[in-house]
Amino acid sequence: MLFSLVAVVLAGGATALQAPTNARLMTAVGSPVNAAFVSFAIGTVALGALALVMQARPDMTAAKALPWYAWVGGLYGAIFVVAATWGVPRLGVALTITLMVAGQLLVGLILDHFGAFGQPVQPLNLGRVAGVVLVIVGVVMVRRF
Repeated sequence: MLFSLVAVVLAGGATALQAPTNARLMTAVGSPVNAAFVSFAIGTVALGALALVMQARPDMTAAKALPWYAWVGGLYGAIFVVAATWGVPRLGVALTITLMVAGQLLVGLILDHFGAFGQPVQPLNLGRVAGVVLVIVGVVMVRRF
Protein backbone atom coordinates (compact mmCIF):
# COMPACT_ATOMS: atom_id res chain seq x y z
CA MET A 1 0.00 0.00 0.00
CA LEU A 2 2.78 2.46 0.90
CA PHE A 3 4.51 1.84 -2.44
CA SER A 4 1.25 2.56 -4.27
CA LEU A 5 0.73 5.81 -2.38
CA VAL A 6 4.27 6.99 -3.02
CA ALA A 7 4.09 6.02 -6.70
CA VAL A 8 0.88 7.99 -7.20
CA VAL A 9 2.26 11.05 -5.39
CA LEU A 10 5.38 10.91 -7.59
CA ALA A 11 3.18 10.62 -10.69
CA GLY A 12 1.32 13.72 -9.53
CA GLY A 13 4.66 15.48 -9.22
CA ALA A 14 5.50 14.40 -12.76
CA THR A 15 2.24 15.97 -13.91
CA ALA A 16 3.27 19.24 -12.27
CA LEU A 17 6.63 19.02 -14.07
CA GLN A 18 4.97 18.15 -17.37
CA ALA A 19 2.87 21.32 -17.51
CA PRO A 20 5.69 23.92 -17.48
CA THR A 21 7.93 21.67 -19.58
CA ASN A 22 5.29 21.48 -22.29
CA ALA A 23 4.56 25.22 -21.92
CA ARG A 24 8.23 25.88 -22.67
CA LEU A 25 8.09 23.48 -25.61
CA MET A 26 5.02 25.34 -26.88
CA THR A 27 7.12 28.48 -27.40
CA ALA A 28 9.26 26.60 -29.92
CA VAL A 29 6.63 24.49 -31.68
CA GLY A 30 4.00 27.20 -31.98
CA SER A 31 0.92 25.88 -30.18
CA PRO A 32 -0.24 23.83 -27.21
CA VAL A 33 -1.52 21.18 -29.62
CA ASN A 34 1.91 20.82 -31.26
CA ALA A 35 3.58 20.66 -27.85
CA ALA A 36 1.12 17.97 -26.72
CA PHE A 37 1.76 16.05 -29.95
CA VAL A 38 5.52 16.06 -29.34
CA SER A 39 4.96 15.12 -25.70
CA PHE A 40 2.74 12.18 -26.63
CA ALA A 41 5.14 11.06 -29.37
CA ILE A 42 8.02 10.92 -26.90
CA GLY A 43 5.78 9.24 -24.32
CA THR A 44 4.69 6.67 -26.92
CA VAL A 45 8.30 5.81 -27.72
CA ALA A 46 9.11 5.52 -24.00
CA LEU A 47 6.09 3.28 -23.38
CA GLY A 48 6.95 1.13 -26.39
CA ALA A 49 10.48 0.64 -25.09
CA LEU A 50 9.17 -0.18 -21.60
CA ALA A 51 6.69 -2.70 -23.03
CA LEU A 52 9.53 -4.38 -24.93
CA VAL A 53 11.75 -4.52 -21.85
CA MET A 54 8.92 -5.88 -19.71
CA GLN A 55 7.84 -8.25 -22.49
CA ALA A 56 4.27 -7.03 -22.02
CA ARG A 57 1.99 -8.51 -24.63
CA PRO A 58 -1.66 -7.55 -24.99
CA ASP A 59 -4.42 -10.13 -24.72
CA MET A 60 -6.11 -9.50 -28.06
CA THR A 61 -9.16 -11.61 -27.17
CA ALA A 62 -9.78 -9.52 -24.06
CA ALA A 63 -9.06 -6.30 -26.01
CA LYS A 64 -11.71 -7.15 -28.60
CA ALA A 65 -14.29 -7.59 -25.84
CA LEU A 66 -13.76 -4.16 -24.30
CA PRO A 67 -16.53 -1.53 -24.43
CA TRP A 68 -15.95 1.53 -26.63
CA TYR A 69 -15.12 3.82 -23.71
CA ALA A 70 -12.10 1.72 -22.75
CA TRP A 71 -10.38 2.98 -25.91
CA VAL A 72 -10.72 6.75 -25.39
CA GLY A 73 -8.44 7.29 -22.37
CA GLY A 74 -5.76 8.76 -24.61
CA LEU A 75 -8.25 11.40 -25.74
CA TYR A 76 -8.73 12.50 -22.13
CA GLY A 77 -4.96 12.59 -21.72
CA ALA A 78 -4.61 14.74 -24.83
CA ILE A 79 -7.19 17.20 -23.51
CA PHE A 80 -5.38 17.30 -20.16
CA VAL A 81 -1.95 17.92 -21.70
CA VAL A 82 -3.16 20.60 -24.13
CA ALA A 83 -5.09 22.38 -21.36
CA ALA A 84 -2.11 22.28 -18.99
CA THR A 85 0.25 23.47 -21.70
CA TRP A 86 -2.09 26.33 -22.57
CA GLY A 87 -2.92 27.19 -18.95
CA VAL A 88 0.53 27.41 -17.38
CA PRO A 89 1.71 30.58 -19.18
CA ARG A 90 -1.62 32.27 -18.43
CA LEU A 91 -2.35 31.06 -14.88
CA GLY A 92 0.96 29.78 -13.51
CA VAL A 93 1.90 26.23 -12.64
CA ALA A 94 0.33 26.08 -9.17
CA LEU A 95 -3.07 27.47 -10.18
CA THR A 96 -3.24 25.35 -13.34
CA ILE A 97 -2.43 22.15 -11.47
CA THR A 98 -4.72 23.04 -8.55
CA LEU A 99 -7.64 23.69 -10.90
CA MET A 100 -6.95 20.41 -12.69
CA VAL A 101 -6.86 18.49 -9.42
CA ALA A 102 -10.14 20.13 -8.36
CA GLY A 103 -11.72 19.06 -11.66
CA GLN A 104 -10.37 15.54 -11.27
CA LEU A 105 -11.77 15.27 -7.75
CA LEU A 106 -15.20 16.60 -8.69
CA VAL A 107 -15.53 14.17 -11.59
CA GLY A 108 -13.98 11.42 -9.46
CA LEU A 109 -16.67 11.84 -6.81
CA ILE A 110 -19.39 11.51 -9.45
CA LEU A 111 -17.76 8.47 -11.07
CA ASP A 112 -17.28 6.79 -7.68
CA HIS A 113 -20.84 7.52 -6.58
CA PHE A 114 -22.34 5.86 -9.63
CA GLY A 115 -19.69 3.16 -10.08
CA ALA A 116 -19.09 4.43 -13.60
CA PHE A 117 -17.08 2.39 -16.11
CA GLY A 118 -17.45 -0.76 -14.02
CA GLN A 119 -15.67 0.59 -10.94
CA PRO A 120 -16.85 -0.19 -7.39
CA VAL A 121 -19.53 2.15 -6.05
CA GLN A 122 -18.29 4.52 -3.36
CA PRO A 123 -21.25 6.68 -2.37
CA LEU A 124 -20.98 10.37 -1.66
CA ASN A 125 -20.70 11.18 2.01
CA LEU A 126 -19.93 14.26 4.04
CA GLY A 127 -16.23 13.44 4.46
CA ARG A 128 -15.61 12.91 0.74
CA VAL A 129 -17.52 16.04 -0.24
CA ALA A 130 -15.75 18.07 2.47
CA GLY A 131 -12.39 16.89 1.16
CA VAL A 132 -13.18 18.15 -2.33
CA VAL A 133 -14.57 21.41 -0.93
CA LEU A 134 -11.26 21.91 0.91
CA VAL A 135 -9.38 21.44 -2.37
CA ILE A 136 -11.64 24.02 -4.02
CA VAL A 137 -10.93 26.38 -1.10
CA GLY A 138 -7.25 25.69 -1.83
CA VAL A 139 -7.80 26.73 -5.46
CA VAL A 140 -9.26 30.02 -4.27
CA MET A 141 -6.34 30.53 -1.89
CA VAL A 142 -3.75 29.77 -4.59
CA ARG A 143 -5.50 32.23 -6.89
CA ARG A 144 -5.94 35.06 -4.38
CA PHE A 145 -2.83 34.89 -2.23
